[in-house]
Amino acid sequence: MRMTDKTALITGAAGGIGRAVAERYAREGARVAIADLDLAAAEGTAAAIREAGGEALALAMDVTDETAVNAGVEAVVARWGRLDVALANAGIQHIEPLHTLSFADWRKVTAVHLDGAFLVTSAALRQMYQQPEGGCLLYMGSVHSKLASPLKAPYVAAKHALLGLCRTVAKEGAAHRVRSNVICPGFVRTPLVDRQIPEQAQALGISEEAVVRDVMLKDTVDQEFTTLDDIAEVALHLAAFPTAALTGQSIVASHGWYMQ
Repeated sequence: MRMTDKTALITGAAGGIGRAVAERYAREGARVAIADLDLAAAEGTAAAIREAGGEALALAMDVTDETAVNAGVEAVVARWGRLDVALANAGIQHIEPLHTLSFADWRKVTAVHLDGAFLVTSAALRQMYQQPEGGCLLYMGSVHSKLASPLKAPYVAAKHALLGLCRTVAKEGAAHRVRSNVICPGFVRTPLVDRQIPEQAQALGISEEAVVRDVMLKDTVDQEFTTLDDIAEVALHLAAFPTAALTGQSIVASHGWYMQ
């Protein structure tokens, strides 16, 4: 197993991509902390992992709250003695054109994606720098870390900014054996994406079928959604990679939507 004796913290892990990655890490031998705003849902995910033979801890965490993030990392270290992998995955979306977007809605989205990633990074690095083996910081970016789409300005801006944060961690963390990378999925059929389909249909004045066909999957090579398993596989590869040959990078998994 590729993550035996490793300890991982994943934010936004009660469902969707975060849960898929947590379950994959646990199957590969990792002890996994399931951090989420919804503690009951996090407990459900942790319980499912334990029932499958893994080891998991549920944490209530608002990633925009510095005290909550710091307490979550401290709880992981108190439970398992270390933190090897931290994945900043928590995210939200808001669909609206820029000229009507309020500052409050801008800040709500960027706070979760970017401020939350910073807070997780800061707390994780303080622990990882104390460990001779260092650690691994991962960020859930997006194809929107590379390009833009209409109606998603705060999301696009925050996902672009994660590239800069990751690269800075790669530079600063190298002396402490800390690696960092960004995972950039295409559209994955999670509740976050499912909610966007009717929202975009209304905003663009087209059918929901047209949103899927002509917006979300138009530029893929096979008109297929990226899957939870696809992203869990990438997250496993990055977490388990043995050296700093792979750091400061962004790995796109999008069925060819974006090629680099």
